[in-house]
Amino acid sequence: MSVERMRNGHGLAQIGLDGLLRFRGGIYRCAIGKGGRRDDKREGDGATPIGLLPLRRLLYRADRLAPPRGAVPVAPIAPDDGWCDDPMHADYNTKIRLPHPARHEELWRDDTIYDVIGVLGWNDAPVVRGRGSAIFLHLARPGFSPTEGCIALEQRDLLRVLADGLTAIEVMA
Repeated sequence: MSVERMRNGHGLAQIGLDGLLRFRGGIYRCAIGKGGRRDDKREGDGATPIGLLPLRRLLYRADRLAPPRGAVPVAPIAPDDGWCDDPMHADYNTKIRLPHPARHEELWRDDTIYDVIGVLGWNDAPVVRGRGSAIFLHLARPGFSPTEGCIALEQRDLLRVLADGLTAIEVMA
């Protein structure tokens, strides 16, 4: 879907200054990065990037959930899936197989926050080293504690917005 169509409201959610995600008449509590919002996002700053974040694809734990319904491709994750967050490595800001020599996140976690992962289009076309990685839409921790830069929703809310056709999130300044 084109950026213009997303901006015209086709599948576009917005996170306003009040920290709430709005989509198709629904208002949802969400958590964002502990570093707040930044238009100059950098690796490790804990901030959620300001701007339009297209939803690229959905990943999920098939041992815990049925495939989520959505408007983008869906695939299960495996115990050896990870995401490279090492800006000095050629695989920076991409899904990888573990073990991996560079710094990375494990996608298969003991907790539930990555049971559903929406891969958001941040710093991926093209990848710029150090501009931030692994910006996901995922499940919120109890109490909605801040993320490392991702956007997090309760499971029922996340599954609802995905099923309702979410294709992008605009984080407002």
